[in-house]
Amino acid sequence: MNNLKVRLIVMNFLQFAVWGAYLTCMGNYLGKAGMGAEISWFYAIQGIVSIFMPTIMGIVADKYIQPQKLLGICHAIAGMAMIGLFYLGASTATPDKALFITIYTISVAFYMPTLALSNTAAFTIMKDNGLDTVKDFPPIRVFGTVGFIATMWFVNCAVLDDNGFSFTLDPNDFKFQLTHYQFLVSGVLSVLLFVYCFTLPACKLVKKEGGSLVESMGLNAFKLFKTKKMAMFFIFSMLLGMSLQVTNGYATPFLTHFKGVAEYADSFAANNATMLVSLSQVSEALCILLIPFFLKRYGIKVVMLIAMFAWVFRFGFFGLGNPAMPGVLLFVLSCIVYGVAFDFFNVSGAMFVDRECDPDIKASAQGLFMLMTNGLGATIGTLAAGKIIDHFCTWNENGFLVGKFDAGWPTAWYIFAGFALVVAVSFMVLFKYKHDPSKI
Repeated sequence: MNNLKVRLIVMNFLQFAVWGAYLTCMGNYLGKAGMGAEISWFYAIQGIVSIFMPTIMGIVADKYIQPQKLLGICHAIAGMAMIGLFYLGASTATPDKALFITIYTISVAFYMPTLALSNTAAFTIMKDNGLDTVKDFPPIRVFGTVGFIATMWFVNCAVLDDNGFSFTLDPNDFKFQLTHYQFLVSGVLSVLLFVYCFTLPACKLVKKEGGSLVESMGLNAFKLFKTKKMAMFFIFSMLLGMSLQVTNGYATPFLTHFKGVAEYADSFAANNATMLVSLSQVSEALCILLIPFFLKRYGIKVVMLIAMFAWVFRFGFFGLGNPAMPGVLLFVLSCIVYGVAFDFFNVSGAMFVDRECDPDIKASAQGLFMLMTNGLGATIGTLAAGKIIDHFCTWNENGFLVGKFDAGWPTAWYIFAGFALVVAVSFMVLFKYKHDPSKI
């Protein structure tokens, strides 16, 4: 493996380690900090800022600041805000909601564009150095998932108490996954990546003389909607994006609520929800490596269809499972299919966009993809999911999000599965795409 690939591996590792520290376990902390009712809004904020921030930063990266430098600047701001959340959480058990949400919004507003910027920087650096993005990018990107898993495991097991810092799986310990320390981990890693980004090879800006005001502002990425194929791709990306944050926001509160059920109280799944959910990222790491084969052999339509049906199983298995044997195996299966659901959509979609658009709008086009998926899609999906879960579940006096009746949680999961199924069938019928293996 050459030095360039190693450098991009480190970038991807840190990029997703920052996110993994809090994304899947934040709900548990919010519930105990008196903000359980706002969980859907915390995840929706990621979507709301993704409606405009990735596009804006994509324009800046296309026209004014090299992508790898802008990536670092965004991480510096996001990281300092995360550290601010840590100090706010350390000052009181129930932080001021308005201040907490404001600081959190600043952090994610500058983090979410980095998902597209890191792709743009990686693709540009690879092409400038003669590497094949379809063949060489997935083995690099897989280390991003490794980074995500590493920090998930870290916050799941890390404890800081009167005896000092340690790691444990003891169900009686108050681990980072339940505390404000998860934000400190994220913030420190983000600042570290800020420094590292300025050591990466330069991504030369593509300068164009003249052109319209729309072109000068980088908004011509929206011209992709003029092509029926791309318009349908982006529309279904938005619909599929509605599923993205549902389990990120509610999987760990769902699993943790079993601590309040006598027969499941001491189970591994109920007490180590973050670690169990991390199996999703382990699967993701493995599935990334399958993308070149599936894209080459079957094309983007089949790959995205596989992802859509995987979301059906992701939600369905959560509805059917429980923390005891053999029910816990359904939770494990849900985590396994997540790798397909996420990678065959997000990673393949980013590669498809990179291949289909002109060089001078690549960063803007990646921002547009983020807008449709993590922006419009995730925002609508997360808020809708929050309403559904609030209808079927409630926070009890012990800080657990429990069903209002026996089938409360399963019913919510089945509704999500049904939505994913409708999207998959509609995509199969409406998206017209003829695969040409020679163009991969």
